[in-house]
Amino acid sequence: MPARYAELFAPYQKDLNSHRGYDPGALEIARAIAGALGAPFLYSTTTRLLVELNRSANQHGIFSKVTGKLDESERHWLMQHYYTPYQNRVEKAICDLCGRNRKVLHLAIHSFAPVAKGKRRNADIGLLYDPGRSAEKRLCRTWGDVLREEWSDYKVRMNYPYRGTADGFTKHLRERFPARAYAGVEVEVNQKFYSASRREWNAFKFVVVNSLLRTLQQRSH
Repeated sequence: MPARYAELFAPYQKDLNSHRGYDPGALEIARAIAGALGAPFLYSTTTRLLVELNRSANQHGIFSKVTGKLDESERHWLMQHYYTPYQNRVEKAICDLCGRNRKVLHLAIHSFAPVAKGKRRNADIGLLYDPGRSAEKRLCRTWGDVLREEWSDYKVRMNYPYRGTADGFTKHLRERFPARAYAGVEVEVNQKFYSASRREWNAFKFVVVNSLLRTLQQRSH
């Protein structure tokens, strides 16, 4: 939380420290994947309660119940200083790779609460993709097969707990870049592992990273 807004959010510390304020574990998973692949690592550590970076600019919910009450000029300031610079960094990285005739696989890492609206979510890993994009579909199906064959203790589901075509930054990027150049996959990991022991969390990170490495090895043959 930037110091400029610390006082505004002082009554909402519980929200800031929960899944409402950020995706617990997502940053560690993303860092581990980037390190294993030697891939560009683009991330934000600004709470989503300030402005939601994974929404289209005109979507309801881009501002929280707190920042939604700010005047238009202040909301514009948030967009200019947090939302737009982050999205521009990611788009530029993709443009640079595409300009060198590289095919881009963009992995957007998130995490989900194990219980939502009183119902337990029945998955450990969710792979979200656009069924109309064959490269995304093939990669996720292969990744799912690797997990089921080699790490069957973990349950993987496709387009769960959200649809891969729902509004978000990945959907925007699909509209920006053609399928021949860009594949966007959202990876959703269950926060129950982050809340467990450090040993269990490290084992889970190992599974996510190494199942991806096995998947990419299979896809390259």
